[in-house]
Amino acid sequence: MRMSLRSIAVAAFVCALAAPLGAQLAPRPTRPQVKPPQGPARQVIFKYCTSCHGIDDYAYNALDRAGWDQHLTAKHRGMDAPLPAADRAILLDWLSVRFGPDTKPFPRTYVAREIATYFSDAEAESLIARACSTCHGVETVNNARNTEEGWRVITVDMRERGAQISDAELERLVEWLGRVKGQ
Repeated sequence: MRMSLRSIAVAAFVCALAAPLGAQLAPRPTRPQVKPPQGPARQVIFKYCTSCHGIDDYAYNALDRAGWDQHLTAKHRGMDAPLPAADRAILLDWLSVRFGPDTKPFPRTYVAREIATYFSDAEAESLIARACSTCHGVETVNNARNTEEGWRVITVDMRERGAQISDAELERLVEWLGRVKGQ
């Protein structure tokens, strides 16, 4: 009896340790990380939106004001209390500027790939100079700090905006940025 209880306790302990490790190893889709706006749009979002959902999903769209209006109507059909017209106008103003038709929506299906080779400092810095400096100075990247997942979100977003970088380069760069310019 004593041996079986001990065996059960050991098995439970091993399973408890293995579950989080397995979850960390499984690839997860990269999600956008939207910073909430300031001012009236922030107040509307925190009053009406974030009690049910986050705002990161907005980044998957690039719509004009009419498109956002239709999107909000479709997503919130059947709600008990509609968004007041003045607050809806504030939200639509922010959405159509921040995620308007001239922006590039965040990809819905990017999943980080496992890498087997890693960038040296020189390789990473060369890629940053090639892929990043067309829109902003290299010092922007050099002065930034972020988590690996934060760097992945930024890098995927920059690629969607036109940075010339392949999937393999992206993941090697993200690993290097997380290691060298992590938080």
